[in-house]
Amino acid sequence: MPAPLRHGPREWTNYHGTETAQLADLIELLNSSRESGRDALREVATDVQALLGDASRMGAQLRPLGAGWSPSPITIVQHGWLVETRRINRCFALGNDDVASGVDASRLLLVQAGATVDEVNDSAEELGLSLRTGGASNGQTWAGACATGTHGSVLTAGGIQDHIRALQVVTPSGIFWVEPARPVMSPAFVAATGSTIFRDDDVFAACLVAVGAMGFITAMVIECVPIFMVRNIQKRARIGRDDVTRLAEGDFRGFSRLYGLDEDPHFLQVILNPFAPFEKDALLRLLYLRDHDPSIPPPPRPLTGAGFDALTLIGKAMAGIDLFRADILQLAMRAGYAVRRDVDDPEAIATWGNTTEPHNPIANLFNGSVTLTRSDLDRAFDPLIEAFLSGGGGTVVTLRFMKRAAGLLAPARFPDNVVIDFDGPRSDVSHRSYRAVVARLDAMGIRFTRHWGKTNDLDAARVACDYGDDYRRFRVAQRRLMPDLADIAVFRSDPLIHLGLIE
Repeated sequence: MPAPLRHGPREWTNYHGTETAQLADLIELLNSSRESGRDALREVATDVQALLGDASRMGAQLRPLGAGWSPSPITIVQHGWLVETRRINRCFALGNDDVASGVDASRLLLVQAGATVDEVNDSAEELGLSLRTGGASNGQTWAGACATGTHGSVLTAGGIQDHIRALQVVTPSGIFWVEPARPVMSPAFVAATGSTIFRDDDVFAACLVAVGAMGFITAMVIECVPIFMVRNIQKRARIGRDDVTRLAEGDFRGFSRLYGLDEDPHFLQVILNPFAPFEKDALLRLLYLRDHDPSIPPPPRPLTGAGFDALTLIGKAMAGIDLFRADILQLAMRAGYAVRRDVDDPEAIATWGNTTEPHNPIANLFNGSVTLTRSDLDRAFDPLIEAFLSGGGGTVVTLRFMKRAAGLLAPARFPDNVVIDFDGPRSDVSHRSYRAVVARLDAMGIRFTRHWGKTNDLDAARVACDYGDDYRRFRVAQRRLMPDLADIAVFRSDPLIHLGLIE
């Protein structure tokens, strides 16, 4: 196996061009060519542990790097080492001999950390499987999307990390196979990967949304579902205040009956114009489950993604404009949904993997969101919109709905969640408006969390308050996996210290 490539000191910029770091070294992991997934995992993990050992001895800080997708500085390590994982991107099927007694291997997939969501989708579909949920995009690495708690809008599912059943985690002191207390993989499989079994419910839950503070994750076992397709309805429509109440109550069938099909939607998203949420058209997207039909060809790319986020919708169109008005914003929204798929268009059917899309990098974007209990949407909506406009109303407001997600630090931590996104142009107006929303929710006593990979204005005190006992359990789990403080120190960075996730 070739040694990692070391590119030396350089300036690094993330995918969307929103954050920059001065690096002491940019290191590129090269993959194993071994046919066996066990052998490939062992060789890559050995390389990673050697790098971590070097960093520890030299007093250097090291961070794994996926696609660099997050607009926030969560990946940044100034004057440290960034280790690129994009080439460790293979996916492997698993057999019954690989898993513990009583575990069904037919729905499991072994995924290296650098595989993108698109690559995982393709590998799953080749095996007749589908992911249950996911975000709007498919260019993030699987590990990176999980590490920040990436969500979708599937009404019966949580976050993308909910797929994970086991992980390989590397620290300076060891290579560990982390599972819940109930075994997932066979001892022979784990030994062949060069890992030591570490079964602990809290350590596993901490690793699901690790935010880069639980070691270097090199591979995961994920569980999929039998392959399915979705019918897509994508339209502009004028909704009413009573529709917000309907959504807050979880009457998704009733909402769908009014604006889509008279059946339970699998996925629901509403993009609103905050200047006139009930006087201007909203952009609606509803997906409905369909049985897989291999005779239906995949639609042409590029697609409007399943989560079709507002930053793609208006980011470039509105960049540089510090003040929006309802009519201007409505024009941008119409351009974003130039292709409409209404109830009379039966052709828009595709597999789940074909509902996600690549995004072009957008340097002038602002990314922010809050997640709260769905039932609080009814009383929070009007004050939230008022607060958003008091800051200038920098962009559209998007509503997404999902169940509680797995992981101690998953932002979707309520039984039923509404995720409210404020994604658009990077400007003082956008950020000021977002801060006004946060302040208003606090003043109303409404509990909420924020996305780790987006602009969030979080600090250690707020993280501890928002996550409560789960935050305490996360820190305890971190010390269980890395009892030597010197091991934890390798993964230190200013953003993680600021968030209170590492000492």
